[in-house]
Amino acid sequence: MVKIASYGTWASPITAEQAAAAGPDWVDLYGADVWWTETRPGEGGRVALMRKPDGGDAREVLDSRWSVRNRLHEYGSRSWVVLHDRVVFTNWADQRVYQVSWDGGEPEPITPVPQREHGWRFGDLVAGPDGQVWCVRETVTGERPTDIRRELVALAGGQVRVLGASHHFMSGPKISPDGRHAAWIGWDHPAMPWDAAHLCVAPVLDDGTFGAHRVVAGGPTEAVCQAEWEDSAALLVLTDPDGWWNLHRVGIDGTTRNLAPCELELGGPLWRMGCRWFTPLGSGRFAVLRSGAQLAILDERSGTVTDVDTDLTAWRPDLIAADGVLYAAAGSASLPTAVVSLDLSRGEVTTYTPQEAPFDPQLLPEPAERMVGAVPAYVYPPSNPDFAAPEGEKPPYVVFVHGGPTARYTPTLNLDFAYLTSRGIGVVAVNYGGSTGYGRAFRESLREQWGVVDVDDCAAVALALAQEGLADPARLAIMGGSAGGWTSAASITSTSVYACATILYPVLDLAGWTHQGGEVHDMESRYVEGLVGAWPDERDRYAERSPINNVHRLAGPVLVMQGLEDKICPPEQADRFVALLAGKGIPYAYLTFAGEQHGFRKAENQRTALEAQLSFYGQVFGFTPPGVPVLELQS
Repeated sequence: MVKIASYGTWASPITAEQAAAAGPDWVDLYGADVWWTETRPGEGGRVALMRKPDGGDAREVLDSRWSVRNRLHEYGSRSWVVLHDRVVFTNWADQRVYQVSWDGGEPEPITPVPQREHGWRFGDLVAGPDGQVWCVRETVTGERPTDIRRELVALAGGQVRVLGASHHFMSGPKISPDGRHAAWIGWDHPAMPWDAAHLCVAPVLDDGTFGAHRVVAGGPTEAVCQAEWEDSAALLVLTDPDGWWNLHRVGIDGTTRNLAPCELELGGPLWRMGCRWFTPLGSGRFAVLRSGAQLAILDERSGTVTDVDTDLTAWRPDLIAADGVLYAAAGSASLPTAVVSLDLSRGEVTTYTPQEAPFDPQLLPEPAERMVGAVPAYVYPPSNPDFAAPEGEKPPYVVFVHGGPTARYTPTLNLDFAYLTSRGIGVVAVNYGGSTGYGRAFRESLREQWGVVDVDDCAAVALALAQEGLADPARLAIMGGSAGGWTSAASITSTSVYACATILYPVLDLAGWTHQGGEVHDMESRYVEGLVGAWPDERDRYAERSPINNVHRLAGPVLVMQGLEDKICPPEQADRFVALLAGKGIPYAYLTFAGEQHGFRKAENQRTALEAQLSFYGQVFGFTPPGVPVLELQS
């Protein structure tokens, strides 16, 4: 029998512990064996390396001492590569590179011990010639977080040999089929990789190093995001000279042809090196990801891009194919992301990791995609088959702001959302101006407007839900992490739309988050110049928009959560912000997590963060969620 109870007080079988689920990443194929990594929140956030032999069961290659992860550009990259007799990987604890046989055993290091902790970081590992591994090496050259030098290197015989360098930031180099050329992606400050990134090609010299490189694609307003050798004379390249990431054939002589011109994004932002948004299928056909996640087939003969009809609607940029079978990590709004293969001729899906809906599907709200003006959003209404609200009561809603900000929200099975919606709290995820998947013009609508466009777009969506009677206008919240934490903080200090805000590992002080301010890592140290304006020329704008300077304008209580080892958004900013809250008379809570970096990887911290949010919303919105520890608020 359906019980009548106020929104927020519904009982739910979805616990915070269950929301901290393992997830696969970096799927690859070697011969008939499928490989991937798997994040383990229950093991302190360790990243395990998995192998499923052809005809055998999946097994972990390394024991619990090893976490296959690296710090390249601080967001990490493809962290392992399979060779014919071994697998080579980066280890999180010391950032050294190791090798081990396919069947496991004791790994042995193949890079030296640095003079300082994490003084060398290796990333985007790819197979080079003669059993070598080619990759990017970062060298820490000083005490500031921006004191980093990068080089393309070869690992072989226990030696690290420099191959060359072209830009301040680079992807791992890939060798041509005839071994005569290498290709890689590079970019320099102040551009970010989605602003301007070049495809470089250089001859491989007799000594194995690289000669002078030439730029064959990319430019000041064009960004290459993936390149693969098609043959020794041409590469297949995702780039956007016409404002959309389309697939091109680029000759090493610089000739270029768009294989299927379309106003669709078939690529994505290079936050992590090693992503594959496309893979060749043969006969002029390619598997591609439209808008970052929807699987489609590009046929260069007809110049078309056609969606693949499958229950899996959210594919990770891990695409790899062999003999008409596609491999990747994929899921949907109701199916967990799993390692899968799809036989494209038969439409048969095989799963290699669990992909069963973990709860009654009625507990998992089906997101409704909608447009509020020009702003895309996904609405997750409250959903629980055992409960209904009293007649006339409208639900509270949380506006979810994705990070980046040059990123997007893709509707996948989100147990954090389901934890709230199954208890009677709606969630709406907003792809505000600046999000990816909608072309360069939409992406660049945030240029010099960070803290304005994102704030306005999120507010417009929240107010639209309230005006339509779908949400209680007095019980609106905003939450997000990283850049989403920035927008949440900027919103609660510049508008009166929200009753409260949850702010996770945020940017709060723009002046500090500059190269000169010293509270930002190298990759993003000049990002804010495009998002806000030239520094220090626009110093007043930086000060005006920074939430840390607007604490006196807080519209309601805030919950701030921060990892203490975060190198991307360091805790110093959150510390200063919270210190300013004391004595202001507005309730707040500040939770810090030792051992966590940018985002919470440990199961116990994910649980604490989720339960804290629910208790926080209950205290602000006037309900008592059952079975949740009470978060202590200060003022």
